[in-house]
Amino acid sequence: MGDMILQLATAFVGSLGFAMLFHVKKERLLLASLGGLLAWGVYLLMGQVSDQEVVRYFVASVVLTVYAETLARLVKCPATLFIVTASIPLIPGGSLYRTMQYFMMNDLEAFSLQALTTVLLAVALAVGMLVPTAIFQLGRRVRQR
Repeated sequence: MGDMILQLATAFVGSLGFAMLFHVKKERLLLASLGGLLAWGVYLLMGQVSDQEVVRYFVASVVLTVYAETLARLVKCPATLFIVTASIPLIPGGSLYRTMQYFMMNDLEAFSLQALTTVLLAVALAVGMLVPTAIFQLGRRVRQR
């Protein structure tokens, strides 16, 4: 339990740091940082349901995008502000590092498997953001007509 709290706190602080780096206005810093905490929390909770990392990434990015799109409408700013800062904890940096490590060690079999995993995680993240965004856009167009 303590490890999970530490991970959530780290996700919050990491998102906060990137929000500050991107000059997010003070009144939106907390919301942007909470998105990172939410995304990582969903990722961790999905670990109780599925041992497939790609599924965990996909569901976490869907929830993150719904959060960002909803907040964008509530606080009247672009959803990108929340998506970019809150997705920081989900970036598969460890997987990419292991991919390059296997490549440098000339372990091509491990490199291939790890590279495939890294690409799948990135695709799950992207598609998880794309689906809710498309639904929100479609909903907006339907309301306009």
